Amino acid sequence: MSANSVKSTPRRSLLRALGGGAALTALAGCGVPGARVAPRDRAAPDLSQTDRTVSFANWPLYIDVDEENEQRRPSLEAFVKRTGIKVEYTEDINDNDEFFGKISPALKNHQDTGRDLIVLSDWMAARLVRLGWAQEMDRQKQPNVDRQLDPQLRSPKFDQGRLYTVPWQSGITGIAYNRKRLGREIRHTSELWADDLRGKVTLLSGLDEAMALLLLGNGVDITRWTADDFHDMCDQVERRVRSKHIRRFTGNDYIKDLSSGDVLACQAYSGDVIQLQADNPDIEFLVPEEGAELWAESLMIPNHARHKRNAEALVDYYYEPEVAAQLAAWVNYVCPVPAARDVLASSKDKELAALADDPLIFPDDVMRARLSTARDITEKERKTFTKRWNGIVGL
Repeated sequence: MSANSVKSTPRRSLLRALGGGAALTALAGCGVPGARVAPRDRAAPDLSQTDRTVSFANWPLYIDVDEENEQRRPSLEAFVKRTGIKVEYTEDINDNDEFFGKISPALKNHQDTGRDLIVLSDWMAARLVRLGWAQEMDRQKQPNVDRQLDPQLRSPKFDQGRLYTVPWQSGITGIAYNRKRLGREIRHTSELWADDLRGKVTLLSGLDEAMALLLLGNGVDITRWTADDFHDMCDQVERRVRSKHIRRFTGNDYIKDLSSGDVLACQAYSGDVIQLQADNPDIEFLVPEEGAELWAESLMIPNHARHKRNAEALVDYYYEPEVAAQLAAWVNYVCPVPAARDVLASSKDKELAALADDPLIFPDDVMRARLSTARDITEKERKTFTKRWNGIVGL
């Protein structure tokens, strides 16, 4: 596909909760004694060669669709036409913990989940990797992933070398604010606590979503944060809740609060703010000078998937720069394929070409220098830390 054939699409908001702060299931909250699966017990007979299908489970509104018929997904249709592999695409992931609850009984008991490919936030993907519930992908069959994956996303601590996971999309958790209503610029996370923002600030409710930005605001290296760092941060947030400086904790409903003016500054996801800016140019997105978190939601092949090779082919397809550009033009999150930028830049469509210069889709070097990926919460830590955070948030 040429650059000019990437279809222009209206900007849309991904109104979904990235983890949502939902209560953890019994399995999610601990190490699940006896549930870890050894590498030799993860694979099932691969039917890919004789059964040309693949089952792909994703979040809602997280793929390109046809403007005139939203049941059609052009990039998937092109994959089917090229390979002959039929894609059974479902949007049945609405919350990381909820989906974990759906698939964990099968995975714990060495059974097929009915899905060959799933997309989870990396903090949840880390849990599956530790439990041995995901299969290693064959990079020999994924040359595009090997060549095109963003270097900054290549080796998270939970999956060194990205053997078990491949980013679907990435994003930044930073600060969104209404500069016109506030009447000044924000440059640091600490400025959220200024007197003129009392009662006008919201934070994300999910521990894994909220924590990194707050730790960075305290000068903590989030690649190696400690329990003391975490509890210091919680103490500060508790004080600001008691003083009513923090208005409330939110999922993606911060979008409504910021748009209405009830909130002037909030923790926010980069992709959502691109959507907001299309309607309100006074909304700005900040990567604070002390830094923000770069995260990913990643493709995984769960244990006992029956079409592993077909799933690997679909993953690699989305790492072709032209296909990655098509997806980026629709979802507007950070594209994990930097080469897609050149595809968009060469488009004759002015809207598409402009996306190539948007640092919230293709971060520039200045922004990248302030982005880092937090070490994930270990299973041993999670129960204690979740209890502390949920007590503050009111979950």
